[in-house]
Amino acid sequence: MIKKKRIIRFKTREVKIGDVPLGGVYPIRIQSMTTTNTMDTNATVEQIIRIIDAGADYVRIATPSIKEAENLKVIKNKLKESGYNTPLIADIHFTPNAAEIAARIVEKVRINPGNYADKKKFEVKEYTDSQYNEELERIRQKFIPLVMICKEYGTAMRIGVNHGSLSDRIMNRFGDTPLGMVESALEFVRICEDVGYYNIVLSMKASIPSVMIDSYRLLVEKMADLNMNYPIHLGVTEAGDGLDGRVKSSIGIGTLLEEGIGDTIRISLTEEPENEIIVCKILLDRYDFITENTDRIKIKREPEKEKTTTNISIKGDKKIPVVILSVTEKEYYYDETCLRKVGYFYCSNDPMLDSFKKETDKDNSDSPLLDRQQWKTIGTPPDYLFLGSRKMDFSLPADLKVIYNFNFWKNLPNKDDSIPLLSLKEYELNYNSIKNIQKFVNITAKEYSENYNELFTEDYESVIVVSFSENEVLENKKYFISRIKKAGVKNNIIIRIGYGDINVDNFTVYSAIDTGELFINNYISGIWLDYKDIEIANNVSFSILQSTRRRFSKTDFISCPSCGRTQFNLQETTAKIKEAIGHLKGLKIAIMGCIVNGPGEMADADYGYVGSGPNRVTLYKGKEIIKRNIDSKYALDELIKLIKENGDWIDK
Repeated sequence: MIKKKRIIRFKTREVKIGDVPLGGVYPIRIQSMTTTNTMDTNATVEQIIRIIDAGADYVRIATPSIKEAENLKVIKNKLKESGYNTPLIADIHFTPNAAEIAARIVEKVRINPGNYADKKKFEVKEYTDSQYNEELERIRQKFIPLVMICKEYGTAMRIGVNHGSLSDRIMNRFGDTPLGMVESALEFVRICEDVGYYNIVLSMKASIPSVMIDSYRLLVEKMADLNMNYPIHLGVTEAGDGLDGRVKSSIGIGTLLEEGIGDTIRISLTEEPENEIIVCKILLDRYDFITENTDRIKIKREPEKEKTTTNISIKGDKKIPVVILSVTEKEYYYDETCLRKVGYFYCSNDPMLDSFKKETDKDNSDSPLLDRQQWKTIGTPPDYLFLGSRKMDFSLPADLKVIYNFNFWKNLPNKDDSIPLLSLKEYELNYNSIKNIQKFVNITAKEYSENYNELFTEDYESVIVVSFSENEVLENKKYFISRIKKAGVKNNIIIRIGYGDINVDNFTVYSAIDTGELFINNYISGIWLDYKDIEIANNVSFSILQSTRRRFSKTDFISCPSCGRTQFNLQETTAKIKEAIGHLKGLKIAIMGCIVNGPGEMADADYGYVGSGPNRVTLYKGKEIIKRNIDSKYALDELIKLIKENGDWIDK
């Protein structure tokens, strides 16, 4: 059983949302969003009930036009007839008139300042101060009616900024930056405050966890300087599905929760919305949140990216973080099973051969039993395997290195492609004899002292493995690693954490939080997750590296979670696209159900697949439209054709 982490929260003002208040001393709230057509009342009500029964405190509903806004009353009444009074949130983009109707019906409206009073045209324009103020006055005139309605009806409002849909005005003055996102929200907050409306929630969503984290931190800092303390909604938008969606969301949301930031969360998955609630619960259940009497919070300033002296990468000249896995004797018995689980298979001339054929050489137990050159890869295998004090009884793949315990390693007759792991005491005692060989040195914060800094600064061949317990808070990890680096130690640092016998969903969420931000800000050069299933540990490790953009091992998909605006079956479409082009390593593909955030997110993606009408798709390259309104039956073929035409295609 993993001990809960005690986190002191940033105390925000209380915002009334129906009978479920947010902020202040109240618990962190969970929410999700419907994926049904809002005009399909029965389907929407049924899905809302499933979301509530899964544990949601609020449910958001897409409200693209007046007719959907008016139908919210029908939906709400049907829910009440079924005994459900959970607050509903109308999700508004582009349509102030729909927002004004919805604000009279539901407990909260969400507006996006990037498109509430603007349409994104990607225009390059320099604004004088006078022109900029004229734009703000134009926005004020469009926005004030909604604010006054919310004030009259006691309706809450989320001013929800999306990185992919900043207005041209913001983009041209502040750029596509966290500062631009924060200023986009504050422009609307100031209008609200001018008329005495404070029932506000703020969010800074982005599909890239690092951008999302920086934006929320800056928001909290700005609010503290301005004596604001509005509740904060956390989320990584367009996170995708499956493992990668969970990892991306956990890195972004978990990092901020550990810093005490956040009053409500949503995990945006391209899956059934009930699945989002499950992940939210796993994430929040790890913490014991304490709300103290403070409306200020210490913002974590990250150090500049420091260079290290030892290149531990084994993937060519380019320095990339590495993945280390432990082979446990209990599960794998040091045979070929573990290699199959992490992405290797052995090529044989006999296609019917399902298992390895080993030869026995009684005279020479160290002779290779398999040809190293016959190993092939499927997927992405780890860079190192830790075998402890036992050897495999066959030759390993040519690009795979093995780590042994030092006392076992030093007695090996052939040390080629093997590396010792030393305890700190072993390192100190054997320093002179091993100084010039590559090695891993395991340390913990408890045993480490400043005396070891001098040894490491003179020994560039040492890779430091920092081992933490699974319940160590992220800030303590960062502090300890920073302390070593500030002492002048430039050796590569790998983080190692063991997770015992927890289930796979908890392991995925916890390990992403524990390591993600350390990669984003270049604290560490590798990851070593000890878990009962080596295949899962491998997949999660590479997903963390991909989500932090430190190492790409597959196609990077940016896909929205679907909603009532979606123009096609997003889950089925995403699965088909992944199957067809998921092997294009490092390529960024955005899959958007509608135009709301599509164009903005295209700017970060290499290619975009965006719903533009019922069963119609528009293809982008970057933020440029290439083909409009393609029949969805042919859209995937056209996407592949577009990728090929631009030289980015490789065969599986």
